[in-house]
Amino acid sequence: MKSVIHKLKYPCRNSLYIMREDLLPFSFGGNKVRIALEFFRDMKAKGRGCIIGYGSARSNLVRAIANLAGMFLPEGRVHIVSPSEADGSRPHTFNRTIAGICGAKFTYCTRENVAETVEGVMRRCEAEGLKPYYVNGDKYGRGNEAVPVCAYYRAYHEIAGWQEETGIKFQHIFLPVGTGMTIAGLIAGKHELCGEENITGISIARPELSAVESACRYLAAFGEINVDELDITGKYLRGGYGLYDEEVLNTIKIMLRLNGIPLDPTYTGKAFTGMCSYIEEHDISGKNILFIHTGGTPLFFDSIIDIT
Repeated sequence: MKSVIHKLKYPCRNSLYIMREDLLPFSFGGNKVRIALEFFRDMKAKGRGCIIGYGSARSNLVRAIANLAGMFLPEGRVHIVSPSEADGSRPHTFNRTIAGICGAKFTYCTRENVAETVEGVMRRCEAEGLKPYYVNGDKYGRGNEAVPVCAYYRAYHEIAGWQEETGIKFQHIFLPVGTGMTIAGLIAGKHELCGEENITGISIARPELSAVESACRYLAAFGEINVDELDITGKYLRGGYGLYDEEVLNTIKIMLRLNGIPLDPTYTGKAFTGMCSYIEEHDISGKNILFIHTGGTPLFFDSIIDIT
């Protein structure tokens, strides 16, 4: 599974390129497809019989896990522990609908009782004679951090290969950051290949310190890599996960009109807008810059009324 990298039309003093993870040929693509595949490889290697995922109604990972389970596991073998939004709501989303179509069984929780809910689902699976695989490790979400990092450790090698083939060298790489799985993988790949790009994550959910701490857990689990290489800014949160403003919506409109590329207001649209602000604030010009489109096309359609 390999992504496409090409140059963008966008008003900027730099040469902007995009890595189209949204075009990966499975379940609307996205970084979570690569990550879900790593979880399934690990689950198979450990001989587990069912998979338990975690994520809100907006989660791209939930969609990808459910879709893979629908293809490769017997019916009833995928469970999703799903918290409400920060305001207590549970919005209807296409990601949630797709996961349901693929056979996911949802167990709802609040952000305060995640561990207890995960433990309850694991016990039910064990009572059915299944060996459950929780993607985040134990009930507290610890112990499985190295597995998803593999996805973008491999993807960084693709980026390095593209640069070698084309002779175009990136000075900066930007991407959305949620939990930090993806940026940790990129840093791990860069470390191995001695890459020279500045990799900057735009946090779309967590305050900066929390985002860095989360990414550090994943990076540390992968190997002895200097976590000081992690560069994540929390300056462009727009209020928190799932929240956005007119500037983000305007960015989405411009990208669609100039390039025919859908961004979404939860992840990629917010991060792309943040990247543009970061470039201006740091007076970056005349550089080759890569933005990693981490997917989320169903979320674009969730917000189409706001966008128009």
